[in-house]
Amino acid sequence: MKPLHRLIGIAAPFNVSDVDTDRLIPHRFVREPLSAGYGRFLLHGDRYDADGNEINDFLLNRPVYRTASILVTGKNFGCGSSREAAVIALADFGIRVVIAESFSDIFRANCLQNGVLPVRLSRHAVEGLLRVLQGQPGASMSVDLERQEVTGPQGDIHHFEIDASRKQQLLQGLDDINITLANLEDIDAFERAYRARFQWLTQTRTEAAVLVRGKAKP
Repeated sequence: MKPLHRLIGIAAPFNVSDVDTDRLIPHRFVREPLSAGYGRFLLHGDRYDADGNEINDFLLNRPVYRTASILVTGKNFGCGSSREAAVIALADFGIRVVIAESFSDIFRANCLQNGVLPVRLSRHAVEGLLRVLQGQPGASMSVDLERQEVTGPQGDIHHFEIDASRKQQLLQGLDDINITLANLEDIDAFERAYRARFQWLTQTRTEAAVLVRGKAKP
């Protein structure tokens, strides 16, 4: 995944609480291959009418927010099912940071696995950011992962917490598979030693029987 260090981008104020993963991406779209572009499925029920036409006045359909990379939203964001596709849809649309008072634990973990930074701020801080952003459509914000700081449109700075290991994953653009591959030499060494110590585990039945008889006392 793409590393995240310091992001400066347009922030979209989606002032809605309890947004569940089925709203973020309806179930019928999760069968589609990733190559279909999950960004177009994001908040599909909000963005399109029954005929599939864009609803012009919906936040993310407004020209000023089509390139938004930061989403500021209400509490309990990403509740509902453990649908990883919800995060993939956000990322494919271009959202790299979601700022909220609280997140579903599973959704938050899925974000960190897929290169999206979930930032938890106090209710006071989130409400203040939403108020400013709603009054200044298209305003930019910055999120500095290294310093763990969010800077609002008016220069206000908000510190956020993140697990140190997850922080490094995002800074380096590593998912769990990348982290595992980085230790490939150690894994290979362990497997060689393990096979040498427990040869019978990798032998055929006949070979194992011969090996055991050869070690048996007369």
